[in-house]
Amino acid sequence: MFFLSKFLPLLILPLGLSILLMGFYFFSRSKVHLFCAFSILLIFSNGICSSLLWKFIESPWKRINPNEVETADAIVVLSGGGKTISSKKSKIFEWNDPDRFLAGLSLFGKHRSNNLVFTAGFNPYNKFLTSEGNLYKQEAIKFGIPEENIFITGPVKNTFEEVKEIKNLIRSKLFFEKPKIILVTSAYHMKRAKNLLIKENIDVIPYPVDFRSEIIDLDFLLNPLNWIPNSKYLSSSSSALRELIGRIAYKSFF
Repeated sequence: MFFLSKFLPLLILPLGLSILLMGFYFFSRSKVHLFCAFSILLIFSNGICSSLLWKFIESPWKRINPNEVETADAIVVLSGGGKTISSKKSKIFEWNDPDRFLAGLSLFGKHRSNNLVFTAGFNPYNKFLTSEGNLYKQEAIKFGIPEENIFITGPVKNTFEEVKEIKNLIRSKLFFEKPKIILVTSAYHMKRAKNLLIKENIDVIPYPVDFRSEIIDLDFLLNPLNWIPNSKYLSSSSSALRELIGRIAYKSFF
């Protein structure tokens, strides 16, 4: 399941689809395949397309002042902001993006809840890695968060597993049958995670962070650099499309 959810979408994202089309051209010599391959790359590798995609998947979420968030039974921070560079001899923790982690600490500091929950995301293909939740806990303690107020779920590899482990932890360790949580995750990921939690009879207060969409105004549209194909924009568009694929898959199967 992990392999399919992570690698199968690569075949239908812009780069993978373009490679497949060029493969078809190699065997069929049909210029239609070649034209489609280059068109896909050109469309999804410009800044306008990338920005529109991110604007769509981050809608309707807006940045929220932590002082305006109501109190809840727990603050739940999903994995996805850090990475561990590891060998058999050493492990070094680095941040990809600390927004989720810092937002959780900020909400705790504003007394939105006395319970801070981290999900234990991990990479099953590297047995030397520590789960992200444990790393978050170590960092949170350094920031002065009492250890007894920090909880970590069981190991998780994807959003579906995160939701199941959050439910188990809240009901087995925090003893809330109909819990209300503040959910901290990236804006693009909020809709999918929120809907799955609601299905588990958990009341969710969204706290989106890590916004990636640009302000699309006249200056942005007139900037020629946003129209020139760029590998950065291709990667950005692919990330947005991957989230859309994830939403469709989760809605269909979960």
